[in-house]
Amino acid sequence: MPFTAAPVDARRLPTPALRRFAWGVLAYFIAVILWGTVVRATGSGAGCGDHWPLCNGTVIQHSPRAATMIEFTHRLSSGIAFLAVVGLLVWTFARTVHGHLARVTVAAAVVFTLIEAAIGALLVKLGLTAESHSPLRAPYLALHLTNTLLLVAALALTAHFLGRSAGYLRGGIRVAAPFSTIVCCLALLAVGVTGSLAALGDTLFPAHSLAMALNQDFASKSAWLVRWRWVHPTFAVLASVFFLWVLARAAQRSAYWNNRPLALLVLILLAVQYSLGVLNVLLLAPVWLQVTHLLGADLLWTAFVVLAARITLEPAPPVSS
Repeated sequence: MPFTAAPVDARRLPTPALRRFAWGVLAYFIAVILWGTVVRATGSGAGCGDHWPLCNGTVIQHSPRAATMIEFTHRLSSGIAFLAVVGLLVWTFARTVHGHLARVTVAAAVVFTLIEAAIGALLVKLGLTAESHSPLRAPYLALHLTNTLLLVAALALTAHFLGRSAGYLRGGIRVAAPFSTIVCCLALLAVGVTGSLAALGDTLFPAHSLAMALNQDFASKSAWLVRWRWVHPTFAVLASVFFLWVLARAAQRSAYWNNRPLALLVLILLAVQYSLGVLNVLLLAPVWLQVTHLLGADLLWTAFVVLAARITLEPAPPVSS
């Protein structure tokens, strides 16, 4: 007997406009994240001095430097992103019923957005930007990247749950094999964090040739950020083992939806990421390639999170009377 959702008031159903807005907010957040990479890679994090949220103590910038414009633009776009996610929260609660999973994930997105702003403010106020070699910068950056990925995941799940026609209520889902999926998500988070530290090492200790970069990696006098760059590709290879399990599970037939096209997309994005990673090493991590590599990572993370939700949180079978 096929699953049939319980009757719901049509006035409390997500509209196509709301679903498009949810995906649009996610796309905008990814654009803001990419611009943040430009800020870090160009050393523009101190473009507004140690002032936050104001820029150099003012709102209007007179004859600003390039670094100031880059950082100020990032702050403005981040402010708009916060308003967008709050708007998504209000709209989601207005168009969904009590117990809708999208309510949980959009509320989490607002919390992660506030944490994102707090971490950004601390980075500025503590001077952990531009060319700072402070030992605090790496852990703050790792925390920043972790929160960013969790924020992207919350927004992706919000859009996904708003688009479901079944299995969108807390009491209407069946959890399948959550442990392996959680381990895979944690492995991807580790890949992202180590990648952010590798990128920081490339920014603070740039190499002018591939031979110089390899020598830096194994030189005892190199900074630990440089000597640990090998951790990122190692974690990426290890994480692919968990990917294979998820993709194999996704290839199996589901009674509710076909996961194979999304699994194929995840596999393609994974291959693209490996290719971009190799280019990053060979071309000595130019800014445009760092941005492209991060875009690929965000798309891969988004696609995987949605795939994980589809194979782990399935609609519960109907209760026979």
